[in-house]
Amino acid sequence: MPPRSRYRRSITRLRTASLDAYGIWRGRLLFLVGGVCVGLAAVLMARCADAAQAAFKLAIAPSPLIALGLTPTGFALAALLARTVFPNSQGSGIPQVIAARQTRDPRLRQSLVSLRVGIGKIAVMSLGLLCGASAGREGPTVQVGAAIMAAVGRLTPERLPGLILAGGAAGVAAAFNTPLAGIVFGIEELGRAYDTRTSGLIVAGIVAAGLTSLWLVGNYTYFGTTQAVLPLGESWGVVLVLGIAGGLAGGLFSRVVILFGRGLPGRAGRIVARAPIRFAALCGLGVALCGLASGGTVYGTGYEEARAILHGDAPAALDYAPLKFLATILSAISGIPGGLFAPSLAVGAGLGGAVQGVFSGVPVGALVLIGMVAYLTGVLQAPITSFVIVTEMTQDHAMMIPLMVAALVSDAASKLVCRGGLYHSLAEIVLARADPVPEPVRRGP
Repeated sequence: MPPRSRYRRSITRLRTASLDAYGIWRGRLLFLVGGVCVGLAAVLMARCADAAQAAFKLAIAPSPLIALGLTPTGFALAALLARTVFPNSQGSGIPQVIAARQTRDPRLRQSLVSLRVGIGKIAVMSLGLLCGASAGREGPTVQVGAAIMAAVGRLTPERLPGLILAGGAAGVAAAFNTPLAGIVFGIEELGRAYDTRTSGLIVAGIVAAGLTSLWLVGNYTYFGTTQAVLPLGESWGVVLVLGIAGGLAGGLFSRVVILFGRGLPGRAGRIVARAPIRFAALCGLGVALCGLASGGTVYGTGYEEARAILHGDAPAALDYAPLKFLATILSAISGIPGGLFAPSLAVGAGLGGAVQGVFSGVPVGALVLIGMVAYLTGVLQAPITSFVIVTEMTQDHAMMIPLMVAALVSDAASKLVCRGGLYHSLAEIVLARADPVPEPVRRGP
């Protein structure tokens, strides 16, 4: 081969390699930049949620009866905004993220995870908490994170599904300061499969979001560290009891939410469909009544109540778990934006604290951790995510094995009540309403 031909071939190979390297590093840089933005959004949402809850407490301080007018009005306004100004911002947002990953329709994907939806999610979620909704901010952070990554991903449309997955996972990691749980949630719940091509980039996005949150608010453990242990023996009976109870209760919660998501049958369904804003106001009235019955403890995310029960600073009232359960259902079916993670952990904490009198030999911290994992698993039917996230939030690795067992028992019990997972069932509804012949949601590798 002539020297000139060899030279040209070498130049061509070098140029091809440079272009490939540029494409790889551009994709990685997008994940990192998007992760930083997700971290900033997570911190913003946390502060908005805290400020909204504090403002609600001030509003009802003169009289708890104020909630009877404030909460229904706020629910109606939030539902109206979510339906007309910011469509696809209703609920936790995780079903929308799953649907956006599954659909091949770019217009539908854009409508589910656009920046407009993300902005609306933050604003209307804060409005709901300002009026006493029993909802969390962590689930909405998933949709906001996916929306940010989707906006960044316009430069690389071929990687958009991976970017959406990374954004949602980074949202969980930044919201709870639980990077491992973010990875597990992305694989187990958002993706339902392990994709080796995007796994490293997902980690990069989570690291960027986590470092941003760490820089702004410092290193912290969501519920504070605990030293609870559960020695092997008769006390392990509580794992089965709480696992079954949490699974059945969580499955019931999911079944009710899915039922309302699909639409009630018969006349009741037609009434709700014709007057969704009035129905939201009625749900708000129900939440206010639950708040009055509980002395105001069921409003908001439930973070403070769960933390107090976990550390033994306040005993769990026997009616706290059922009232928080009911208030969260009413908030979830009303159509206003709001997540389920924090309220579910609060219900689980109340469930664990309520059995302290029966299992007096078991530390209350252990009971609460088991209750949290059991109920969260029952709602999500994502056992690995549930025990990993609770372990990371408390740094109590001594409870890892009991929490694993509770998650497995709860997952089996939940499936007796609700066959399909909550988020994937709701995602199927989103796709069915948007597409004449939607793609089925993948349920496994």
